[in-house]
Amino acid sequence: MKKDIHPNYFQTVIRCACGNEIQTGSTKKDIRVEICSKCHPFFTGKQKLVDTGGRIERFMKKYEQYQKNQEKSRENG
Repeated sequence: MKKDIHPNYFQTVIRCACGNEIQTGSTKKDIRVEICSKCHPFFTGKQKLVDTGGRIERFMKKYEQYQKNQEKSRENG
């Protein structure tokens, strides 16, 4: 093997937003994730809403406006 071409390899911990920690090896010292196998719906069978950047609130506002427009169009005929 050639010297000085490979990245440094560290023993690290992957930390999930749910609090789960996984020991592993990586070229990065600190890894943080939002969803892991302990909290992902595919593995748990439970639905979990992950709101990134207020997407759910923006959708609800748009949907409310859509419903209002539909009601107005029904009233007008």
